Formats: sequence, C-alpha cells, structure tokens
Amino acid sequence: MSISDWTQIHTHILQLEQDGLVTRTFRRLDPERQQVILTAILEEAVARGPAAINIKEVARRAEVSVGSLYQYFENRAGLLAFAVELSKRYILDEFESFRPYLVAMPLREGLQAYLMGGVEWSQLQIWLVQFFLKAAYQGDPQLEAAIVRPVADCLRGMVAEMLAAAVERGEVRAGIDLDATVRLVHALTIAAGDSYLLPYLNAYFQVDIPDIPYERLVETLANLIVDGIGADAPEQE
Repeated sequence: MSISDWTQIHTHILQLEQDGLVTRTFRRLDPERQQVILTAILEEAVARGPAAINIKEVARRAEVSVGSLYQYFENRAGLLAFAVELSKRYILDEFESFRPYLVAMPLREGLQAYLMGGVEWSQLQIWLVQFFLKAAYQGDPQLEAAIVRPVADCLRGMVAEMLAAAVERGEVRAGIDLDATVRLVHALTIAAGDSYLLPYLNAYFQVDIPDIPYERLVETLANLIVDGIGADAPEQE
C-alpha cells in the first residue's frame, strides 16, 4: 500500500474502529505512521506466519513501544484481525476496480492482462501480497474464512465474468462446461502467478526460469486456454 492509497484506506480504518478492531488513537495517527505500523505487522506475519505474530517484534519493526501498540489494538489477536480485515478490504477494492476493463477485453488479451497486471500489482504491494499468500498456503481455518476465501471468490468471479462475456461475444464455442472451465482457468492462473511470486512454489511448479520470459509464459497460457475453448476449437464428443 502507498500513501496515495490512504484516503481510500482511511474510510476502512474508520469502519474498523466502529467495529472495534482498532482504536480512535490509531485512526488519529498521521498516514505515514499508520502505514509504518501496518507494514510492520505484515512483515512480521510473513516472517513467522500470520498465526504466530510476536507483538514485541511488531513494535521493534515499527519503532514504537509495545505499550503504544496496546493503545491501538486491544491485544495480539486484535492486531492480527485488524491487519487481516484491512488487507482484505483493500485487495478486494483494488481487484474490483480492474474487473470491468478485463471483462470488456477479448478473452485472449483479457487473460494476459489479468495475469501480467496481477503480477505487476503484486510486486508494488509486496508485503501485502506475501502476507496474503502466507495465509493462503498456511492452512489456518480462521485466516481461510477471513481473507483467503473472500479474495479467491473475487478472483474466480472475475474469471467467470471474463468467460461469460467471451461466450456472449461468440469467442467461446457452444456447449462447454462453463462452471468447470472457470474453476480450471482460475487454478491455472493462480499456479502461474503465485509460482512467479513465491520461489518455494516455483521450485515445484517450475514456471519462472531464466530461459523463458514470464510474458512468453503468460501469452502461451492464454493461447492454450483460448485455443482449447475458442469458437474455432474442435467440438468435444
């Protein structure tokens, strides 16, 4: 997150104060201090895993006292709940802003923009994205319900709208199993994107290698999908 985003984020902070997840004292901090504290929470969550945040380490990273943190959050669980909820709302806001543009594109170009734009956005929001991916691959049921599933539902919904629009434009052949196709495309794009962002996943998926530029992989994946379900593709018996 950047300071330029903070007008939008401040609205969420006000709502989270009303929900009891953060205090008025935090809300009244200047945006730079708010961002430093949030970044410290995310960094600590990435380092230890969201469920194992050490509040003393958060204070050290933010260069504030532990006592100050307790003026902003009720306890360690509240600190994590705030970071999770604010991150979720910010991510969903950002993704929803991309949706109409992607849906309006021809499917091949839209899929490439979806993946390339997602990776570029993720690189600008590195701590936020690493925090989310840590939650996604950690398997904590609370984090799954609080942030992983809502974000995944949003992404899958975007893919569904892109494919539905492609069907209406006649880009996709009649008779495909649209629901199953949406889920498989969603899974393929996650594998291609996350393996680029997380080296330990790439060791398994082996997507990001020096000899093949990522743009080439994205273009090939889009071609694979569109050539498989496109209007000119052979009918399945």
